[in-house]
Amino acid sequence: MPPEPLSVAAFGQARATLIPTESFVTNQILVTKLGEKMRKQRGFSLIELLIVVAIILIIAAIAIPNLLRARMAANESSAVASVRTVTTGEITYQTAYPTVGYATNLLQLGGALGAACVPSSASACLIDSVLANNGNPAGGGKSGYSFTTGTGAVAGGTNIGYTIKGIPLSINQTGIRAFCAEEDAVIRVDPAGVCSATEAGIQGFNPLNQ
Repeated sequence: MPPEPLSVAAFGQARATLIPTESFVTNQILVTKLGEKMRKQRGFSLIELLIVVAIILIIAAIAIPNLLRARMAANESSAVASVRTVTTGEITYQTAYPTVGYATNLLQLGGALGAACVPSSASACLIDSVLANNGNPAGGGKSGYSFTTGTGAVAGGTNIGYTIKGIPLSINQTGIRAFCAEEDAVIRVDPAGVCSATEAGIQGFNPLNQ
């Protein structure tokens, strides 16, 4: 009778079959292959998992601040464009309604949210309704900034001045700098993110890109 194969238990689960008629080298190969198979099934060790987590945390620590700075830079560019839109709208409004002068609030330059805009001195339809209402929903801000206008100088019942400023909704999160302008239409910047609501106060800040 041929000799029966001998079975060797490995870790109490799988078994490696050793064939007495085969050489020692053959049996050793069988045991080695069994060990390799079990190592593959074992998965990651705790050390390996900790290394992967540490690498992910390092990448996040580098990437997240860069993403935040990029978002704030984009918000600031949008704020500058919005202030410029308002200054252009104010000039057009003053030309269209000379007896009124400049608009004293954003709604006069635009119109209501979700409604057809009919041009008038109360809603001139010169800027988009989102900017005119300082966001959608109204008052929520636009692209991380809040925009407000103010009344400038008044002469003979006519508004001969105005102010517009855009400030970050959350300094160092949605933006860093504030931007403002008055009737000279020069956009000025406040590095502290506050700016001013008066003509004299706005003139105290440096023009953008200076």
